[in-house]
Amino acid sequence: MKALWNDTKGRLAVRRLEVADTFGTRFRGLLGRGGLPAGDGLLLVDCGSVHMFFMRFAIDAVFIDRGMRVLKVAAGLKPWRLASCARARHTLELPAGAAAGALEPGDALRVVDEQVAAEQMEA
Repeated sequence: MKALWNDTKGRLAVRRLEVADTFGTRFRGLLGRGGLPAGDGLLLVDCGSVHMFFMRFAIDAVFIDRGMRVLKVAAGLKPWRLASCARARHTLELPAGAAAGALEPGDALRVVDEQVAAEQMEA
């Protein structure tokens, strides 16, 4: 399993990160799920916009550029809404409220293995 490390803040941003890097995994996204557990996130690779059609719960959508820097946070995105960011290359979906204080524009992020994240937290 992967994790997401915030290099700017020097702390873990997402404990369990699912990476959607194919058409099928991006298309499915969080559809059909009843929620996203605290500490979990879904990184949609090569995706600069999201829709909340047929979703059952709100999320925070974090838009990230090619260099893995946060561009924009759309907090509390409710079902049946859209969000996008012109320069975004990836979108991180988190439980509603999870981005507050943890991720903000300008933060540099890095996808790491869970073991690497654990070691960095100990350091």
